[in-house]
Amino acid sequence: MVTKEQKSEIVSTYGGNTSNTGDSAVQVALLTARINDLQNHFKANPKDHASRRGLLKMVGQRRRLLRYIANRNINEYRELIAKLGIRK
Repeated sequence: MVTKEQKSEIVSTYGGNTSNTGDSAVQVALLTARINDLQNHFKANPKDHASRRGLLKMVGQRRRLLRYIANRNINEYRELIAKLGIRK
């Protein structure tokens, strides 16, 4: 689980200040943190299909947000995926 301190650190890193939680880059970073956190859960609980559905919904939401960022500013998109380490 992503703690409150981790969330505020992510928001300040990707959003500029701690109150900028609606920025697309911040939302993508928070979803990435939650998705990475769930990976360990599924290693321990491989039959947890209800949580897997939630994971797939988060991955889809992140993909839509990344598509939105790429359409607006391709350089921002490339920076973001490089910082987060996704799309290897």
